[in-house]
Amino acid sequence: MAGHHYEHVEYEVERGRARIILNRPEKRNAIDDTMHRELADAMWAADDDTRVRAIILKGNGPSFCAGYDMGQYERPAAAGHGSARGRQTFDDDAWRLERVQRLRMSIFDLHKPVVAQVHGHCVAGGTDLALLCDMVICSDDARFGFPAARANGSLPNHMWLYHVGPQWAKRFLLTGDAMTGADAQHIGLALKAVPASELEAEVEALVDRMTLIDPDLLACNKRIVNLGIELMGGRTLQRLAAEMDARAHLAKSREDFRKNTMEHGLREAVRMRDAPFGDDLIRR
Repeated sequence: MAGHHYEHVEYEVERGRARIILNRPEKRNAIDDTMHRELADAMWAADDDTRVRAIILKGNGPSFCAGYDMGQYERPAAAGHGSARGRQTFDDDAWRLERVQRLRMSIFDLHKPVVAQVHGHCVAGGTDLALLCDMVICSDDARFGFPAARANGSLPNHMWLYHVGPQWAKRFLLTGDAMTGADAQHIGLALKAVPASELEAEVEALVDRMTLIDPDLLACNKRIVNLGIELMGGRTLQRLAAEMDARAHLAKSREDFRKNTMEHGLREAVRMRDAPFGDDLIRR
């Protein structure tokens, strides 16, 4: 094996595959700025490595990814420093959302296929990562959703429409409700769900098959599908998603959430946001 050294991401190469592993298990792999940058760097490193034909994206610890790091809610909106932007105007917010979106879009833009290996929670920002991958394989007890849509904003990436269609996309995003991996495979949110004990073997076996294919052909066949998504407006929709999230950040509910966080702490603010929804698991 060979690897690059990162703070919040692990990177390893073996048998024609790169494994890129989100590595903040104490935070359930919540995405912060460092992880955004390291993840993009690791993706492009794998794309550049001639030993690699396919990439697996997975997470250490109990979850694939529990979303974006919400520490920003524990302090007022950042002011600028020197000539650098703060986060006090609509355009400041949109600019920052677009900047980190460009890092996430590396998953979509790579020439090599990326398989998401999802276990535990895959919520909010976790779905932004997983749904940019070429295929999602999950444990049947995984949990998908975007609960932040209840109060905190919109989705800064939006691939839901292309995976599950407009009605299921709205069912998730207009309620913030969640779905198990077992059900997610039936609506196209995941390609396949398997028992958690079989997840790694399932993903590795799929990638074994990909490594038998000429990498130039893998690139052609990934990119023609992704170009088709672009012809259906996929890339434009991602740009619009970042701007729509900045608009959503102007909602009163977001400011209320920030005040609750600063007054009661993040855990209690999340409980207050989600408690009215009770059992929020979607059952097909």
